[in-house]
Amino acid sequence: MVREQTLETTMKKIDPKEIRDNAMQLIGHDWMLVTAGTPEHFNMMTASWGGLGFMWKKPVAFVVIRPQRHTFRFIEAGEEFTLSFFSHEYHKALTVCGTTSGRDTDKVAASGLTPYGTENGNVSFTEARLVLECRKLYAEALNPDAFLDKTIVPEWYAAGDFHKMYIVEILNVWVKE
Repeated sequence: MVREQTLETTMKKIDPKEIRDNAMQLIGHDWMLVTAGTPEHFNMMTASWGGLGFMWKKPVAFVVIRPQRHTFRFIEAGEEFTLSFFSHEYHKALTVCGTTSGRDTDKVAASGLTPYGTENGNVSFTEARLVLECRKLYAEALNPDAFLDKTIVPEWYAAGDFHKMYIVEILNVWVKE
């Protein structure tokens, strides 16, 4: 269950252009927590594939989610979700969120993270140091025929479980003060 206090009361809101973190470090090394659903019913998963940038005159992020992940159905059902980033001390909690399924595990209890709600009705966590609240702009399953580097498919998709890519507008950004 999400606490009554919101991100807006515990973090400073900044413009997306003010994000100073290195995206390669944030996503590829530190990982992010993708959280979708409502404060009453949500799921989160750790991800280390994605990016940040600018497209269609909007600040954007992109993430890829495999359809068999429990979080996938939450992302599909809603228009918005959050990407949360944590300091290294939460690496164990993020490992729990990336190695267990919300289908059969209470990830909030198992990880020890504390969920918070946003004014838009999305969910993040009090322990996060950076939160991106995002709105879906584009979504499409990766197409095996579109890979120019043919070595990627057998290495990452031997089971045929191609990710779905979401390009999302970054609506709000919060940082720990």
